[in-house]
Amino acid sequence: MVVQVLGEADRRKSDASDDALFYAAPRFVQHLDGGFRSRLTNLYRQRLPAGAQLLDLMTSWVSHLPEEISYQSVIGHGLNAAELQANPRLDRFWVQNLNQDQTLPLESASVDAALITAGWQYLQQPEAIAAELLRILRPGGQLVVAFSNRMFAQKAPKIWLEGSDQDHLRVVARVLMAQGWPQPELVAESTRSAGPLGWLGGQGDPFFAVIATKPIAWQDY
Repeated sequence: MVVQVLGEADRRKSDASDDALFYAAPRFVQHLDGGFRSRLTNLYRQRLPAGAQLLDLMTSWVSHLPEEISYQSVIGHGLNAAELQANPRLDRFWVQNLNQDQTLPLESASVDAALITAGWQYLQQPEAIAAELLRILRPGGQLVVAFSNRMFAQKAPKIWLEGSDQDHLRVVARVLMAQGWPQPELVAESTRSAGPLGWLGGQGDPFFAVIATKPIAWQDY
């Protein structure tokens, strides 16, 4: 059973039109700066074992995975088929609007790690997605939800739009734990700008992550 955490007002967006329309045209741009992307890739390098089966949920034409590490397969999901087709790390992918249908077309306990980068802030039914991710991850599998302070404001629910960075970390953790995830690890760090600006101490996009692990003994619950 999905345990609701957000109220109806929390889920509202200023642009209530179908998300598929907003993402219909591919955006082959970087939505996060070099400092953030480097920190994210290093996190994946540290946390994701070689040979793992990965799900990159709400992804695009880049997955930010370390180039030198091979995985069993990387399954992608998003809202724009052209972007997913252009992503060289994806072995297969599917297109689905998670704000309309939260059921993931994957078998239970079939993936080792699930990744959401700069995507959670657009979920209107995050509780159902959190429950589905718990279902499809293998015991001991990790979920990494990473984000910065950037967003398409018109497509972000009210709870995200009006919350602070710390509020965002807390609400992701609350939603996960309400569905049965253990207390997740919360990461909040500054990054350094890439290139000469970084050499002079310039700051990049702030890096936030919520990292949760499915209990090894989950099958006994």
